[in-house]
Amino acid sequence: MIAASRGSAAHSRYGEVYEAWRRDPLAFWGQAAQAIDWMRPPSEVFAPSLGVYGRWFPGAVCNTCFNAVDRHVDAGRGSQPAIIYDSPVTGAKRVISYNGLLSEVRVLAAVLRDIGVGKGDRVVIYMPMVPEAVVGMLACARIGAIHSVVFGGFAARELAQRIADAEPKVILSASCGIEPSRVVAYKPLLDEAIDLSPAKPEVCLILQRPQAEASLVKGRDLDWTETVNRARAAGKAADCTPVEATDPLYILYTSGTTGKPKGVVRDNGGHMVALTWSMQNLYGIAPGEVFWAASDIGWVVGHSYIVYGPLLSGCTTILYEGKPVGTPDAGAYWRVIAEHGVATLFTAPTAFRAIRKEDPQGLLIDNVDMTNFRALFLAGERADPDTVQWAERVLNVPVIDHWWQTETGWAIAGNPLGLGALPVKHGSATVPMPGYDVHILDEAGQDQPRGVMGEIAVKLPLPPGCLPTLWRADERFRESYLEALPGFYKTSDAGYIDEDGYLFVMGRTDDIINVAGHRLSTGGMEEVIAAHPDVAECAVVGASDPVKGEVPVGFVVLKSGVARPPEEIEAEIVARVRAEIGPVAAFKLAVTVARLPKTRSGKILRGTMKKITDGETWSVPATIDDPAALDEVAAVLARRRGRAAAP
Repeated sequence: MIAASRGSAAHSRYGEVYEAWRRDPLAFWGQAAQAIDWMRPPSEVFAPSLGVYGRWFPGAVCNTCFNAVDRHVDAGRGSQPAIIYDSPVTGAKRVISYNGLLSEVRVLAAVLRDIGVGKGDRVVIYMPMVPEAVVGMLACARIGAIHSVVFGGFAARELAQRIADAEPKVILSASCGIEPSRVVAYKPLLDEAIDLSPAKPEVCLILQRPQAEASLVKGRDLDWTETVNRARAAGKAADCTPVEATDPLYILYTSGTTGKPKGVVRDNGGHMVALTWSMQNLYGIAPGEVFWAASDIGWVVGHSYIVYGPLLSGCTTILYEGKPVGTPDAGAYWRVIAEHGVATLFTAPTAFRAIRKEDPQGLLIDNVDMTNFRALFLAGERADPDTVQWAERVLNVPVIDHWWQTETGWAIAGNPLGLGALPVKHGSATVPMPGYDVHILDEAGQDQPRGVMGEIAVKLPLPPGCLPTLWRADERFRESYLEALPGFYKTSDAGYIDEDGYLFVMGRTDDIINVAGHRLSTGGMEEVIAAHPDVAECAVVGASDPVKGEVPVGFVVLKSGVARPPEEIEAEIVARVRAEIGPVAAFKLAVTVARLPKTRSGKILRGTMKKITDGETWSVPATIDDPAALDEVAAVLARRRGRAAAP
């Protein structure tokens, strides 16, 4: 158990709040639950006998859409902006009030209901950052359907895996997504994914965008705008469907170490309680203020803090279809903050590394009126101290690193601005949030002393808002997260806790790499590379990158007798990974070697290969089978990168 930091700021309430949770967790979360409008209030806060490790607020009845939209209208705040859509890639801007959002959600919910979507049915959403995507999420929540948003940058095979697992009745999609330099046609990818998947949707509702309209499949596809307009003209509107607090709100797929994605389940009740608590106490945001999470709705940050967190709290959320640089320049974020009165920005460190690369002196922020701006939060990957310190200098506001996962849905550790910020330690995510009893364990599951690196684990039960299980995979949930460390949730991250109780998260312990805040499986990339007809075996490691945090590097061993130039095959491998995983993988470097370094038991020495790739000091492990294999990896990389190998 972590005590309040000895270095706590005198005005911070963190210590007393964390101690209140530790002293009586049920009373703490019961009190927090009073911020939610329940159709039937919870009579029990937590039931340890239900589910895999227990369930929060069993027996309570609620509706997430009602809490995110209707109740703000009922409270007389319908004219307040709910969503500000800002799209520098198209030049479009739009402000949607809570009244307007309610109207749009009610009609789309009625369309889904008339198609036959009901409580518990799944709807896959494969869309760009447009208001219709958020309306789609809320419409599903309104009628008790379970949405599963898939990031638009994923290729057809990745989308097909998710369709196969979720078995959606309907898919909501768009004709295209728009990047700064190109238009990405979504519809051909969707059609191919449906062909690949054994599960087939009954209907696809397609939003036609003028940049690239799509052909519709007769008998399956419907034009979004035409269908919604007909329903609106007919006076169609759906009311909120009561659901159990423990019913699923959504499924969000995250990379699995086997290459098969894991469907993280988020419930309705605990999710609302946790996010509402975090908006006020962690981010320090009040109703009516403008909050901007510069992410994508395809990722957990988009779910929690573009859509649900801000709307549950009655804030105005920014929906940004653009990049930190290139739309049009490295001052894009400052323009959005100033124009829309953003109070707090939440983004990934990679965004600020990109901005810093283009504008190292921060000149583009000069003469920009950012009067309302008061904090920057970073998450999605480790925030390196150089980037944090640069942001502090150019912004002159608190820059707060915090740490969480797709599985948890909100911060495990952070610096609680709403409770009074604690002193910053660069490189640390600061302290655990209430609900998280964080431990550093060795391989035997024993607590490590302060300052000693180990496996970061959270003592069960996990707090509200965290995953109760994986979609239709309780046993996989146990195997993936609970079995290795009995009584704990295994984060698969490594780190340590210092003498003041500050948590330092140093990296992953499995083969998931973090590319610009996106968790991607090297195992999945290896599957693609291994399918090349000329490849005998391969390994992918994450190499440190000054902008993206990590980028994948593929090492390949060619089959005997292959006569073609290695460079030609490497180019094909890069193209394959980009086609099958998607450009989001940022896979650009494949390296041919004669053999992969392995232990005598046949395990590839990925950790040592990563050190070589990063230019770090490395040593030959005692368990290695052929030490010369490591020397070759170093030599080949040195030749490819034009620098001397470092033994």
